[in-house]
Amino acid sequence: MTMTAPKQIKRYRDPLSPKPILDRPALLKSLKSNGIILKNGQLDLFYQLLHRSGYPPIKEFVSELRGEVIVAVVVDSNNNNNADDGSVSVAGGSSSSSSVVSRNNKIRTKNAISSRSGRRAQLPKSFLEFLANITVNDNSDDDNDNNNNDECCFATLTSKVQTHQTSADGTTTKLAVQLQDGHIVESVLMRHEGRVTICVSSQVGCAMGCTFCATGTMGIRGNLSSGEILEQLVHGSRILASETRSDEDDIDQKKQKGKRLDIIRNVVFMGMGEPLNNYPNVLSACRAMIDRRLWNLAHNRVTVSTVGVVSRMRDLTRDLPEVNLALSLHAPNQEMREAIVPAARGTPLESLIEALDEHMMALAKRKLEGNRNPQGSDQDGNVGVKEFNMEERQSASKKKRAMIEYVMLEGDTSTIEAAHQLGKLCEGRHLVVNLIPYNKTDVKDKLNCPSEEHMQEFRQIVSSYGSFCSIRRTMGADIAGACGQLVVEQEKKKQQQQLDVIDIEDGPFRNDGSGKRAVTVLSKREKNENETHGGSSHGDETVDPWIRRLTIATAVTATCFVVSGTLLLLQKRKR
Repeated sequence: MTMTAPKQIKRYRDPLSPKPILDRPALLKSLKSNGIILKNGQLDLFYQLLHRSGYPPIKEFVSELRGEVIVAVVVDSNNNNNADDGSVSVAGGSSSSSSVVSRNNKIRTKNAISSRSGRRAQLPKSFLEFLANITVNDNSDDDNDNNNNDECCFATLTSKVQTHQTSADGTTTKLAVQLQDGHIVESVLMRHEGRVTICVSSQVGCAMGCTFCATGTMGIRGNLSSGEILEQLVHGSRILASETRSDEDDIDQKKQKGKRLDIIRNVVFMGMGEPLNNYPNVLSACRAMIDRRLWNLAHNRVTVSTVGVVSRMRDLTRDLPEVNLALSLHAPNQEMREAIVPAARGTPLESLIEALDEHMMALAKRKLEGNRNPQGSDQDGNVGVKEFNMEERQSASKKKRAMIEYVMLEGDTSTIEAAHQLGKLCEGRHLVVNLIPYNKTDVKDKLNCPSEEHMQEFRQIVSSYGSFCSIRRTMGADIAGACGQLVVEQEKKKQQQQLDVIDIEDGPFRNDGSGKRAVTVLSKREKNENETHGGSSHGDETVDPWIRRLTIATAVTATCFVVSGTLLLLQKRKR
C-alpha cells in the first residue's frame, strides 16, 4: 500500500491574493499606487452600496452601477458549498434604468436601499474601471485566479463556509470558515430571544496558550485581515437570511412580535485569537461594524475581548472608547492567573483592572473635561485617573460595559475564598462579572465545570461586593461550541485518517510495479514532534526520503554489528 507523509500545518500565512474588498486599508493602498484619487465620501458610498446590495461579486456589482442589464442565475439553496456564490451573468448592452437582481444570498440590513425614485449614486469612472479590471471570481476554484500575486487583485469574498452545524435546540450555529490559504477559523451565531449575536475570530490560532482553551493548543498561525473579519458577518447574515426564507410562517409571527432573528445585532470578539494582538485590523473592522452606512451596529453592541494586553487596551480607549471591552480574567490573583494563563506573566493584575476601569469611564471623563480626546492632557497615552462616585459609574455602565470574563473551573479559582477575592478586586468599580461554565475541550489537563449550586453560591458572593455578576447561558455544547474546538477536532480527524497500517512484508522500499518506491510513513510521535516545531513542508519532500533511507540503513547496520558481536562472544565462551 503506497502512502504519503501527511502535510504539516503551516505556522504562518502567505500574503493574500486576492485581497478582500472589505479590507479598506488594503484597497486605499492599492488605489494610491494606481494614482486613483477619490473625493471625500466616495469610498464610503461604494461600501454603502456594496453592503446594501448583499455583497455580490465585484464585476456584477460594477455592471449594476454602470446600468448594464443583469440576468439573475438561480442558486440551489440546498447546496451549502455553493450557496455563498450568488453569481449572476451580465448581458450585453446597457440600460438607462438600474437593474433589479434577485439573489439567494441577499441579506437584510438596517439601512436597506430606499424604493423611492431619485438620482442614482455616482462613482468615478476610473474607480469603476479599476474594480472591473483587477478582480477575480469570488470563491473561485481556479488555481490560476488564486495564485495571482498582483497587489491590486481583489474579490468581494475571499473565504467560504466549509461547514456549519446547528445545535439540537436551534439556538446556536457554528461555522467553520475556510480562508483562501486553507486555514480554518470559527464563527458562532447565538440566537437569544429577539436578538442574534455573532462571535467572530480575529486570528488563526492563538499565542496566549490558556490551558483550558482548545485554540491555545494550536499556537499562533497568523492574523486575519479586517476584510476577513467582516466576511464572517456576511456569512452569518446569509445563513440567517436563508433560514428566514425557509419558513414564511415564522417570519410573520416574528414580525408581529416585533422581534427579528434575521439580522445580527451584537458582535463579540471572543472567537479564535487574541484581538488586541491584531489591533490595526480589529480596529478597522470595528469601525465598519458601527458605521451607520454599513452594519450600523450600536456602539455598545460591539465587544472586544482580551486576555490582557495593557498597552493595546489603552490604545482602544484612545481610538474607540465607545465599544465594550471584556477582560478574560479567569483567576482572582496573580499567582493563580499565571498558572492557567501563561501570557499573564509580567502583567500585574492591578494594571489590567485599572486599564479596564479607565476604558469604562473614558467617555464620562471626556464629557467632564469638555475635550474630544479621551487622553485628556496626558502625553503618554494613558487616560488620567479620576475618582468617580457610584452614580457616575452607574450612568457610564448604562452606555457602555466594561466586563470581566471568568471561566468556572473546578479547583482553586472557583473556591469560596476565590469568590471573595474576586469581589474585593471589583469592589467600587461597577464592573460586570460574567461567569462562564467551562465547556469541556480536548486539552492536556482534564478540567471540569463546578456544579450549578456551587456557581450560584460563587455568583452571590461576588454580587455582595456591589458588582453585577451573572452566569452565562451554556450554548452549543452538542456542536463543539467552545472556541477553537471544532477546528482542533477536524485537524485530529484528518491526522487520524492519514495514519494507516503498512504490512511488515511490504517493507519501507516496496516496489508497487509502477517504478516508484513507496514512502515510509512517519510514526505518530515523529509527526507530532514535526507539527510542534512547525515550519513549512516546502522543499522537505525531496530531502525526507533520503533521510529516512539513511536512518534505516544505519539501523540495519547497527543491528548486524550487535548480532555479529554477540555471536563472536558466544563462540569464545564455548571454547
